[in-house]
Order: sequence, then C-alpha cells, then structure tokens
Amino acid sequence: MQLQDILYSQGFGTRRVCAGLIQQGFVQVYDHSEPPAPVKCVQSTAEFEAEGLRFQVQGVDWPYAEKAYIMLHKPAATECSQKPSTYPSIYTLLPSPLRLRPQKGAVQGVQAVGRLDQDTTGLLLLTDDGKFIHRMSSPRHHVPKVYEVTVKHPLDARQVNQLLAGVVLDDDPKPVRAAACEAVSEFHLRLTLTEGKYHQVKRMVAAVSNRVEALHRSQIGGLRLPDDLAPGQWRWLRAADLASIAGEPAEVCLTT
Repeated sequence: MQLQDILYSQGFGTRRVCAGLIQQGFVQVYDHSEPPAPVKCVQSTAEFEAEGLRFQVQGVDWPYAEKAYIMLHKPAATECSQKPSTYPSIYTLLPSPLRLRPQKGAVQGVQAVGRLDQDTTGLLLLTDDGKFIHRMSSPRHHVPKVYEVTVKHPLDARQVNQLLAGVVLDDDPKPVRAAACEAVSEFHLRLTLTEGKYHQVKRMVAAVSNRVEALHRSQIGGLRLPDDLAPGQWRWLRAADLASIAGEPAEVCLTT
C-alpha cells in the first residue's frame, strides 16, 4: 500500500494533504531493527505492508489500524454528541486523525458506542467499526455495564432487593431488573445492567425512593476503566481488552 494511502486511511487528510506531509519530511516510518527506529520517508508513493506498520507524523507515534477501537475516560460536563447543545463534545478530547478517519457515507471518524449523560463520568468506547457498534448496542448480547452510583439518601436492604427484583419505569410496564446490585457503603451503590434505557440508572434509583447525586461507569463486560487513565484521556484497545468486553475471542483487527 502506498504511504500516502496509509495516512489517508488513518485520517490524516486527503491524499493530497497526506502526500504533502510526506514530501515535506513530516513522516517517519519505523524500520525492522531492534529496537525499531523511525526513518524519514519523503516518497509519498513508497510501498509498505500496512498491517503492523508504525509511523510518526510530525513527531507523534501512530500505529496502523484497519479499524480504530479506543477507550475514553469521559469527564463530567461533556456531551457524547458531534453537535453538543450546552457542554463541550467528547470528540474534542480526541486527536483529529481519530475524528477524521474516512468511512462510507457522510459520517467520519470514530463514534461513541452508546452514550453517557453529560454529568456521567467513566468508561466510554469509541470505534469506526459499525458492526462492533451494532453488536455492542444490541439487547440480544446483554453486555453487562457496571456503574458506581452516589446516592442522596442512605441505602438499605429494601432498596437493593427492589432493584434486584425489578422496578417499573414510567414508559415500560415490564419490570427492569439489575443484573447485580451491592450497597458498597451507606451512599455508594454498585449497579450492573445488561440493557440501556434512557436515564436508566437515575430512573431505577428514583423508583426505590432515592436520588442519584453522581454516576460513574467503571466497567463494560470484563473491561475495567484503568486506574491510570485520567478523565479526558484515551487509549487504544488491545486484542485482550476487546475480547474481555464480549467475553469471547475478538474477531477484529487491532493495534498491538
């Protein structure tokens, strides 16, 4: 694959822009030495094996990824929308290549896998793999999501048991149950859900006569939000990370 086409596929601009970056000496490709060293390449049509390729653009390291899979520690006061209404968009936290990766149709770049409310923090997945988004969003797969909930009033066994048995929400006569529920402390509830309804955690807690004061998603499937990933920071997902989310081997092309 030509180097200009590799950069284009990774979101560095049009092919003309990518060719210009290369010809101006802003691109270095890691060679096969031990340890690998970046080597400047000024030929935009130079051929490389894309899979496993690592390179630098303007001094920043990038791995080639056929599809991008990342995790973001969503901070409070941000919106999971390309066109936010009140608070900054989470997409402003990502570098432009991730936002500009070419896709079929009008949509560009990685998209959030589901949404978190503007005041909710924690683990958020983003990808440009439409099949992965559909699989993760489908209620048939029942991917568990763990939330750390700070509540206004003291918790008791009745509230926990009600959430496990099922509560009725305004727009759905069928009871909604927590897959797991634990009162970690007097005002800290750990709630596991396998479906995603609008403001579900807040509405379930309200249904047992309590109120959510703060909400944080700590885990999706078997993937926990790393302790060293600060609010606003993002990280590539590894193959093992993706496998742990679904609880099965990952059948996707990931960076290493």
